[in-house]
Amino acid sequence: MNTKTRQLCVGMSLATTWLSGNAWRRNDSRVEDIFNIDYYIELANKAEQAKMDFVFCPDSLYLDPTVLAHSAGFSGLDPTLLLTAIAHSTHSIGLLTTASTTFYEPYIVARQLQSLHYISKGRAGWNVVTGLEGHENFGLPNMPDTDTRYARADEFTAAVQQLWHSFPSEALKQDREQGQYADPSLIQPANYHGKHLSTKGPLSLPSHPAGDIPFFQAGASDKGKAFAAKIAAGSFAATPDKNSAKTLRSELRERATAMGRNPNDIRILPGLNLYLAPTHEQAQALYQATRTDKMRERQRAFISTSLGLNLTNVSDDDLISASMMGEMGSVRSKSHSLLVRRLVHRETMTLKALLNRSEVSASGHWQIVGTVDDALRCIIEWAEAGAIDGFIALPGGSEECFNLVCQQLMPALANQGWFRREYTGATFLSHLQEGNSQN
Repeated sequence: MNTKTRQLCVGMSLATTWLSGNAWRRNDSRVEDIFNIDYYIELANKAEQAKMDFVFCPDSLYLDPTVLAHSAGFSGLDPTLLLTAIAHSTHSIGLLTTASTTFYEPYIVARQLQSLHYISKGRAGWNVVTGLEGHENFGLPNMPDTDTRYARADEFTAAVQQLWHSFPSEALKQDREQGQYADPSLIQPANYHGKHLSTKGPLSLPSHPAGDIPFFQAGASDKGKAFAAKIAAGSFAATPDKNSAKTLRSELRERATAMGRNPNDIRILPGLNLYLAPTHEQAQALYQATRTDKMRERQRAFISTSLGLNLTNVSDDDLISASMMGEMGSVRSKSHSLLVRRLVHRETMTLKALLNRSEVSASGHWQIVGTVDDALRCIIEWAEAGAIDGFIALPGGSEECFNLVCQQLMPALANQGWFRREYTGATFLSHLQEGNSQN
């Protein structure tokens, strides 16, 4: 093991990514359980048995009913409520929820997260998102632009922190003899007033003795990277190739240093789509089984818009090169489309090959299709290259793949010295600090 590299930080997504495409139609998919809390408790327990740092619940506040004709899409339980239910059945693993700074209000988020922190005994984490769609569900006529969303997010996180600190745990006396429940002189209103929001406080419950709740963030735009460098303990922007991950990690560490932070306090944790099976042939079959005609249609539309290229008369065997690109059209995520444009600038390939690249998947995340040994080698290669500080596992194709990650991949990383064998603490922050101690 490279002794200059700290222990990896690894989370498991509880989004049912293994049901994507046609995979939900398998007899063993358990698609009927995706709204069943017992199912998620079972999954979280497996992740905890693997000693993972955290389980992660992403969120979407928008639903396209047409997608539900062939996929579960973004239909799912509220992440904070789900993790609160999981908290009672787990003991050490971190619980990373998602909450929007564009659509919610600081007081509600501060109270919900601090409640989760108490219920889980110090294991809450917050994935801070600004959102890409869903504005009409919250009475907004238009989606705010990127600058406005991040300006509000900056104020929002500052307001939440002030609310958490407005009622310090030290103020709670509970002195029966003196009849003093709390010291009101230590409790002060947040009185936060910004351009985009304001909140008075104080919060209606004290801060937790375990300390503040760590922030995570996934923005890949310049604004998103600046925001992550300022507030995040972890960033999981899409990095489909090693060089893009290495560049992002270097940039975020430099930005964090310029802001006066210890660069080791921000971790690059790309999402990692894993299609694992006992043999390469089975893994490829698993991956292909998740592809559908509808998915292929959406990918072709995404490529066409991102590259400014009409694919109507382009066959699977035709080459796609940078010289064919036009202006980028109107896209949902400019950062995601730029990943595809950079890929085509680097490589000329057939349309069929392009459709199989992770850059054109729904998320643009890093992807490994193969055996557990293949995944182990690739992860260690990226870590030794200084491209990652860990990853968020996104198992694909089957629940068996989820089990392989927990029961084989994580122990293999531990055997190679890249991951813990046992928890040394029982809070989210203690897991992150344990990783830092490996430098």
